[in-house]
Amino acid sequence: MPLSVKHLLGINELTVEDIEQIFKTADNFKLVLNRPIKKVPTLRDTAIANIFFENSTRTRISFELAEKRLGAETISFSASGSSVSKGETLIDTVNNILAMKVDMVVMRHSASGAPWFLSQHIDAGIINAGDGINQHPTQALLDAFSIREKLGSVKGKRVAIIGDIMHSRVALSNIYCLLKLGADVMVAGPPTLIPKHIASLGVLVEYNIKKALEWCDVANILRIQLERMQKPLFSTLREYSLYYGISKDLLDSLSKKIIIMHPGPINRGVELFSDVADSKQSIILNQVENGVAIRMAVIYLLSGKRELNEQM
Repeated sequence: MPLSVKHLLGINELTVEDIEQIFKTADNFKLVLNRPIKKVPTLRDTAIANIFFENSTRTRISFELAEKRLGAETISFSASGSSVSKGETLIDTVNNILAMKVDMVVMRHSASGAPWFLSQHIDAGIINAGDGINQHPTQALLDAFSIREKLGSVKGKRVAIIGDIMHSRVALSNIYCLLKLGADVMVAGPPTLIPKHIASLGVLVEYNIKKALEWCDVANILRIQLERMQKPLFSTLREYSLYYGISKDLLDSLSKKIIIMHPGPINRGVELFSDVADSKQSIILNQVENGVAIRMAVIYLLSGKRELNEQM
């Protein structure tokens, strides 16, 4: 079944049925990724432009690999060293790329709402790979998919999102996605890094890290985004690590075992210590693996192709 949307701009625009369809398709693609030949050339006649106006490593590589696994032609563009640095507008940049007959655009931009703005002006399908502090929908999908894979279901699970909630597009997309799928969600961190009215979204708020960890089944740890802060919101990284860093000793002091997640990049020794990131409770590398399958599923479903069963 096709998705109910033409673009993937934000999780809030997807229905529960859309999300379940993405997950089922990703299940199939995970089987493909574990075969000796890891390709399904269903998009061999499709051209996709990866347009990144912000630096990225994991997300960009994940999208490029997903596209190549589907057999698509890819064009990669970064703002540094391009005509954007000479004053070219976003629409002109994208229209020039579309003039090369591109069918789909994967875009990351520092301005919140940039993918939505672009969707009003061009006909190609758009996938939001992160816009400002707004949303990062494919990250939320792969996070929820990873929870489903590990625990069997997202519904009824308690998920704590811990860290820099205020500046995180991952946090907002995760909140929307997890609530749609029936999870209970808590945000935790220093008061200065949690938006004042976030409880209105239907989440719990906790400032004590141990209480948050005792409450949850899954802890999704976010990094401190110093590059987005206009002014200091806590004393030092050492102080943050002391009060909010997740160590093995802290996990061992809990009354139960919980799952640890992180969207990356990890600031080891700040929000997460190595003995936790590399522990058996961590599913961080599973998230990375699932990111390719989820992005393959999103690209395939938005492309409108219907050849998957025959090619698998």
